[in-house]
Amino acid sequence: MKIKLKHTLSLFILSFGTLLGMMFYYDLDWSLLTSLSFYEDIANPSVKVVKIGAGLRKEEIADYLTKRFAWNEKQKEEFLNAHLAYFTESFEGKYFPKTYLIHKDSDPVVVSKTMTDEYRRKVNSIKKPKSTNIINPDLALIVASLIQRESGGKSDMRLISGIIWNRIFKGMKLQIDATLQYAKGDEDLWWPPVIPEDKKIDSPFNTYIYAMPPTPIANPGADALNAAYNPQKTGCLFYLHDKYRKIHCSSTYQGHLNNIKRYL
Repeated sequence: MKIKLKHTLSLFILSFGTLLGMMFYYDLDWSLLTSLSFYEDIANPSVKVVKIGAGLRKEEIADYLTKRFAWNEKQKEEFLNAHLAYFTESFEGKYFPKTYLIHKDSDPVVVSKTMTDEYRRKVNSIKKPKSTNIINPDLALIVASLIQRESGGKSDMRLISGIIWNRIFKGMKLQIDATLQYAKGDEDLWWPPVIPEDKKIDSPFNTYIYAMPPTPIANPGADALNAAYNPQKTGCLFYLHDKYRKIHCSSTYQGHLNNIKRYL
Protein backbone atom coordinates (compact mmCIF):
# COMPACT_ATOMS: atom_id res chain seq x y z
CA MET A 1 0.00 0.00 0.00
CA LYS A 2 2.86 2.38 0.90
CA ILE A 3 4.63 1.59 -2.38
CA LYS A 4 1.47 2.33 -4.35
CA LEU A 5 0.89 5.59 -2.48
CA LYS A 6 4.51 6.64 -3.01
CA HIS A 7 4.24 5.84 -6.72
CA THR A 8 1.00 7.84 -7.01
CA LEU A 9 2.54 10.80 -5.18
CA SER A 10 5.59 10.72 -7.45
CA LEU A 11 3.38 10.77 -10.53
CA PHE A 12 1.43 13.69 -9.12
CA ILE A 13 4.61 15.69 -8.40
CA LEU A 14 5.94 14.93 -11.88
CA SER A 15 2.64 15.91 -13.50
CA PHE A 16 2.39 19.06 -11.41
CA GLY A 17 5.92 20.00 -12.45
CA THR A 18 4.95 19.50 -16.07
CA LEU A 19 1.89 21.66 -15.48
CA LEU A 20 4.02 24.47 -14.02
CA GLY A 21 6.32 24.25 -17.01
CA MET A 22 3.36 24.60 -19.37
CA MET A 23 2.09 27.59 -17.39
CA PHE A 24 5.40 29.37 -18.00
CA TYR A 25 5.75 28.26 -21.62
CA TYR A 26 2.23 29.06 -22.75
CA ASP A 27 1.71 32.16 -20.57
CA LEU A 28 -1.50 30.71 -19.15
CA ASP A 29 -3.63 32.40 -16.52
CA TRP A 30 -2.31 31.38 -13.08
CA SER A 31 -5.82 31.58 -11.61
CA LEU A 32 -6.58 28.41 -13.57
CA LEU A 33 -4.45 26.50 -11.07
CA THR A 34 -7.28 26.86 -8.57
CA SER A 35 -9.52 24.76 -10.78
CA LEU A 36 -9.20 20.98 -10.59
CA SER A 37 -11.01 20.71 -13.91
CA PHE A 38 -8.18 22.76 -15.48
CA TYR A 39 -5.60 20.21 -14.29
CA GLU A 40 -7.75 17.39 -15.64
CA ASP A 41 -7.96 19.16 -19.00
CA ILE A 42 -4.18 19.54 -19.17
CA ALA A 43 -3.83 15.82 -18.62
CA ASN A 44 -6.48 15.15 -21.26
CA PRO A 45 -5.08 14.76 -24.79
CA SER A 46 -8.45 15.85 -26.19
CA VAL A 47 -7.71 19.43 -25.07
CA LYS A 48 -5.83 21.75 -27.41
CA VAL A 49 -3.58 24.57 -26.19
CA VAL A 50 -4.39 27.46 -28.53
CA LYS A 51 -2.16 30.53 -28.47
CA ILE A 52 -3.46 33.58 -30.34
CA GLY A 53 -0.98 36.41 -30.85
CA ALA A 54 -1.91 40.10 -30.75
CA GLY A 55 -2.34 42.00 -34.00
CA LEU A 56 -3.56 39.17 -36.22
CA ARG A 57 -6.50 39.66 -38.57
CA LYS A 58 -9.36 37.16 -38.38
CA GLU A 59 -8.22 35.30 -41.49
CA GLU A 60 -4.81 34.66 -39.91
CA ILE A 61 -6.50 33.33 -36.79
CA ALA A 62 -8.74 31.13 -38.94
CA ASP A 63 -5.69 29.76 -40.77
CA TYR A 64 -4.00 28.93 -37.46
CA LEU A 65 -7.10 27.30 -35.97
CA THR A 66 -7.71 25.27 -39.12
CA LYS A 67 -4.25 23.71 -38.74
CA ARG A 68 -4.56 23.35 -34.96
CA PHE A 69 -7.94 21.61 -35.07
CA ALA A 70 -7.58 19.98 -38.52
CA TRP A 71 -10.71 21.75 -39.72
CA ASN A 72 -11.98 21.39 -43.25
CA GLU A 73 -12.84 24.40 -45.42
CA LYS A 74 -16.48 24.37 -44.31
CA GLN A 75 -15.48 24.55 -40.64
CA LYS A 76 -13.03 27.33 -41.40
CA GLU A 77 -15.81 29.30 -43.09
CA GLU A 78 -18.07 28.68 -40.09
CA PHE A 79 -15.46 30.34 -37.88
CA LEU A 80 -14.99 33.28 -40.25
CA ASN A 81 -18.75 33.80 -40.45
CA ALA A 82 -19.60 33.08 -36.81
CA HIS A 83 -20.78 36.68 -36.43
CA LEU A 84 -23.78 35.94 -38.67
CA ALA A 85 -25.31 33.83 -35.91
CA TYR A 86 -25.44 37.00 -33.79
CA PHE A 87 -26.71 39.28 -36.57
CA THR A 88 -23.67 41.52 -36.45
CA GLU A 89 -21.32 42.65 -39.21
CA SER A 90 -18.00 41.25 -38.06
CA PHE A 91 -16.06 39.83 -35.11
CA GLU A 92 -12.83 41.36 -36.39
CA GLY A 93 -11.07 42.86 -33.40
CA LYS A 94 -13.01 40.78 -30.86
CA TYR A 95 -10.92 37.61 -30.97
CA PHE A 96 -8.96 38.40 -27.85
CA PRO A 97 -5.32 37.27 -28.11
CA LYS A 98 -4.23 34.94 -25.31
CA THR A 99 -3.60 31.26 -24.62
CA TYR A 100 -6.75 29.15 -24.49
CA LEU A 101 -7.49 25.54 -23.59
CA ILE A 102 -10.16 24.28 -25.98
CA HIS A 103 -11.54 20.80 -26.58
CA LYS A 104 -10.28 19.40 -29.86
CA ASP A 105 -13.80 18.68 -31.11
CA SER A 106 -15.23 22.13 -30.34
CA ASP A 107 -17.53 23.61 -32.94
CA PRO A 108 -15.96 26.59 -34.78
CA VAL A 109 -18.76 28.85 -33.57
CA VAL A 110 -18.05 27.77 -29.98
CA VAL A 111 -14.34 28.54 -30.47
CA SER A 112 -15.32 31.96 -31.80
CA LYS A 113 -17.58 32.61 -28.81
CA THR A 114 -14.84 31.60 -26.38
CA MET A 115 -12.58 34.31 -27.77
CA THR A 116 -15.21 37.04 -28.08
CA ASP A 117 -16.42 36.36 -24.53
CA GLU A 118 -12.83 36.86 -23.34
CA TYR A 119 -12.66 40.14 -25.26
CA ARG A 120 -15.77 41.43 -23.49
CA ARG A 121 -14.37 40.44 -20.09
CA LYS A 122 -11.09 42.18 -20.86
CA VAL A 123 -12.72 45.43 -22.03
CA ASN A 124 -14.98 45.49 -18.98
CA SER A 125 -11.92 45.15 -16.72
CA ILE A 126 -10.09 48.16 -18.20
CA LYS A 127 -9.99 51.21 -15.95
CA LYS A 128 -11.46 54.04 -17.96
CA PRO A 129 -11.14 57.72 -17.02
CA LYS A 130 -14.46 59.53 -16.70
CA SER A 131 -13.57 61.61 -19.73
CA THR A 132 -13.62 58.48 -21.91
CA ASN A 133 -17.12 57.43 -20.91
CA ILE A 134 -18.47 59.18 -24.00
CA ILE A 135 -16.25 57.13 -26.30
CA ASN A 136 -18.15 54.67 -28.44
CA PRO A 137 -16.78 51.17 -27.63
CA ASP A 138 -16.85 50.20 -31.32
CA LEU A 139 -14.75 53.24 -32.21
CA ALA A 140 -12.38 52.52 -29.32
CA LEU A 141 -11.91 48.98 -30.66
CA ILE A 142 -11.04 50.30 -34.12
CA VAL A 143 -8.52 52.69 -32.56
CA ALA A 144 -7.05 49.84 -30.48
CA SER A 145 -6.54 47.77 -33.62
CA LEU A 146 -4.72 50.67 -35.27
CA ILE A 147 -2.53 51.12 -32.20
CA GLN A 148 -1.69 47.42 -32.18
CA ARG A 149 -0.52 47.43 -35.79
CA GLU A 150 1.22 50.81 -35.67
CA SER A 151 3.12 50.66 -32.39
CA GLY A 152 6.73 49.69 -31.92
CA GLY A 153 5.78 48.01 -28.65
CA LYS A 154 3.90 48.64 -25.41
CA SER A 155 6.01 51.70 -24.58
CA ASP A 156 4.61 53.92 -27.34
CA MET A 157 1.02 52.66 -27.50
CA ARG A 158 -0.49 55.39 -25.32
CA LEU A 159 1.34 58.12 -27.26
CA ILE A 160 0.08 56.74 -30.59
CA SER A 161 -3.39 56.56 -29.07
CA GLY A 162 -3.20 60.23 -28.08
CA ILE A 163 -2.11 61.20 -31.60
CA ILE A 164 -4.88 59.17 -33.25
CA TRP A 165 -7.55 60.65 -30.98
CA ASN A 166 -6.15 64.15 -31.62
CA ARG A 167 -6.59 63.61 -35.36
CA ILE A 168 -10.09 62.19 -34.89
CA PHE A 169 -11.23 65.10 -32.72
CA LYS A 170 -9.79 67.60 -35.22
CA GLY A 171 -11.55 65.89 -38.13
CA MET A 172 -8.28 64.96 -39.80
CA LYS A 173 -7.82 61.86 -41.93
CA LEU A 174 -5.79 59.29 -40.02
CA GLN A 175 -3.45 58.42 -42.93
CA ILE A 176 -2.31 55.17 -41.33
CA ASP A 177 -0.36 52.75 -43.50
CA ALA A 178 -1.57 49.68 -41.59
CA THR A 179 -5.05 50.30 -42.99
CA LEU A 180 -3.61 50.13 -46.50
CA GLN A 181 -2.00 46.82 -45.60
CA TYR A 182 -5.37 45.54 -44.44
CA ALA A 183 -7.00 46.68 -47.67
CA LYS A 184 -4.27 45.05 -49.80
CA GLY A 185 -3.81 41.86 -47.82
CA ASP A 186 -4.83 38.46 -49.14
CA GLU A 187 -4.08 34.81 -48.44
CA ASP A 188 -0.70 35.09 -50.16
CA LEU A 189 0.43 37.87 -47.81
CA TRP A 190 -1.89 39.30 -45.18
CA TRP A 191 0.32 42.31 -44.33
CA PRO A 192 2.07 43.39 -47.56
CA PRO A 193 4.52 46.31 -47.76
CA VAL A 194 3.00 49.71 -48.56
CA ILE A 195 4.10 51.75 -51.59
CA PRO A 196 3.10 55.38 -52.41
CA GLU A 197 0.56 54.27 -55.05
CA ASP A 198 -1.40 52.41 -52.37
CA LYS A 199 -2.67 55.73 -51.03
CA LYS A 200 -5.03 55.81 -54.02
CA ILE A 201 -6.60 52.40 -53.32
CA ASP A 202 -10.38 52.65 -53.53
CA SER A 203 -11.20 50.88 -50.28
CA PRO A 204 -13.21 51.97 -47.23
CA PHE A 205 -10.13 50.97 -45.23
CA ASN A 206 -7.96 53.54 -47.00
CA THR A 207 -7.54 56.20 -44.30
CA TYR A 208 -5.79 58.50 -46.76
CA ILE A 209 -9.18 58.86 -48.50
CA TYR A 210 -11.79 57.99 -45.89
CA ALA A 211 -12.03 59.16 -42.29
CA MET A 212 -12.20 55.85 -40.42
CA PRO A 213 -12.04 52.17 -41.35
CA PRO A 214 -15.49 50.57 -41.04
CA THR A 215 -14.20 47.80 -38.75
CA PRO A 216 -11.05 47.04 -36.77
CA ILE A 217 -8.11 45.96 -38.91
CA ALA A 218 -6.72 43.44 -36.40
CA ASN A 219 -7.37 41.85 -33.04
CA PRO A 220 -5.68 44.02 -30.39
CA GLY A 221 -4.20 42.81 -27.13
CA ALA A 222 -4.75 44.11 -23.62
CA ASP A 223 -2.10 46.84 -23.85
CA ALA A 224 -3.53 48.30 -27.06
CA LEU A 225 -7.08 48.19 -25.68
CA ASN A 226 -5.96 49.93 -22.52
CA ALA A 227 -4.13 52.56 -24.59
CA ALA A 228 -7.24 53.24 -26.67
CA TYR A 229 -9.20 54.10 -23.52
CA ASN A 230 -6.28 55.81 -21.76
CA PRO A 231 -4.43 57.90 -24.36
CA GLN A 232 -1.39 59.94 -23.45
CA LYS A 233 -1.97 63.68 -23.48
CA THR A 234 0.07 65.14 -26.31
CA GLY A 235 0.06 68.00 -28.76
CA CYS A 236 1.42 65.77 -31.51
CA LEU A 237 -0.53 65.08 -34.69
CA PHE A 238 2.13 63.19 -36.65
CA TYR A 239 4.54 60.38 -35.81
CA LEU A 240 7.04 57.99 -37.33
CA HIS A 241 9.36 55.22 -36.19
CA ASP A 242 13.05 55.26 -37.00
CA LYS A 243 15.02 52.17 -37.97
CA TYR A 244 15.35 51.25 -34.29
CA ARG A 245 11.54 51.40 -33.88
CA LYS A 246 11.87 54.50 -31.68
CA ILE A 247 8.93 56.87 -32.12
CA HIS A 248 9.27 60.55 -33.03
CA CYS A 249 6.25 62.85 -33.13
CA SER A 250 5.45 66.41 -34.11
CA SER A 251 2.60 68.87 -33.67
CA THR A 252 3.09 70.29 -37.18
CA TYR A 253 3.42 68.85 -40.66
CA GLN A 254 6.66 70.76 -41.19
CA GLY A 255 8.02 69.23 -38.02
CA HIS A 256 7.01 65.83 -39.35
CA LEU A 257 8.86 66.48 -42.60
CA ASN A 258 11.91 67.45 -40.58
CA ASN A 259 11.65 64.18 -38.64
CA ILE A 260 11.43 62.26 -41.93
CA LYS A 261 14.68 63.86 -43.10
CA ARG A 262 16.34 63.31 -39.76
CA TYR A 263 15.28 59.75 -38.93
CA LEU A 264 14.33 57.99 -42.16
